[in-house]
Amino acid sequence: MTTPSTTDEVRLYEEHGEELLSAADAAERVSLLPGAGGRIEPGQRIRVLWGQDMLRDLLDGRYRTVVCGVNDADNSHGIVAQLVSLVPASQWREPAVTSYAKMFQESVAIHAASDREPYVLKYDLDSLLILALLRPRGRDHFTVDDLSRGFQTVAKMLQGRRDRRPVATVSFLGARSNRLVGAGGGEPSFEKVLRTMYEAGYRGDVYPSPTSWAKGHVGVFPSYPYPAGFKRMREGSS
Repeated sequence: MTTPSTTDEVRLYEEHGEELLSAADAAERVSLLPGAGGRIEPGQRIRVLWGQDMLRDLLDGRYRTVVCGVNDADNSHGIVAQLVSLVPASQWREPAVTSYAKMFQESVAIHAASDREPYVLKYDLDSLLILALLRPRGRDHFTVDDLSRGFQTVAKMLQGRRDRRPVATVSFLGARSNRLVGAGGGEPSFEKVLRTMYEAGYRGDVYPSPTSWAKGHVGVFPSYPYPAGFKRMREGSS
């Protein structure tokens, strides 16, 4: 008679898979830590999709809305160009996306030059709605302040609209077409981006930049705000 195993060890793979896939030998990886505990309440966090392929998730229909950047010059290297070409029901193409952004910029320059930027443009691909932060006229980048104001508008556009959820956004880090620049001239931290989105009222999902895979030696959390213990540690509390 076989005695049932009493071990609590969890096996991840069949056969010798665990021996073959040692994380320490992987050049690109993330080290995921447990998220914040405590009372469970809806609408109180941003979920971070570590290890997931955003483009495939969008094409698989896992989201109704996606937030990204757009400019009035060239979007051929942005995710918006990939989406309009790959979503079957889309009647948009990259030249039309850019042309619409340019037309909107020119109209604003004439009729609402004093308005605060950035604006959020809507591209409806039928099965997917793109909310695109329009890069301010005459600049080759977004600032953190642009991100804050843009996501305040995004949060208002999502409020009470169940037909626009679930929603995901790019991190705006590592971008080629619409880069994000911090106060020192370089990219801000991912934490700064998450805090900016959160304080603006956004509560959807965020996909980290693929370049984050080079940070396997640093622990990351699956949601924001981060656990309170991390803040206490950083501030030097025992």
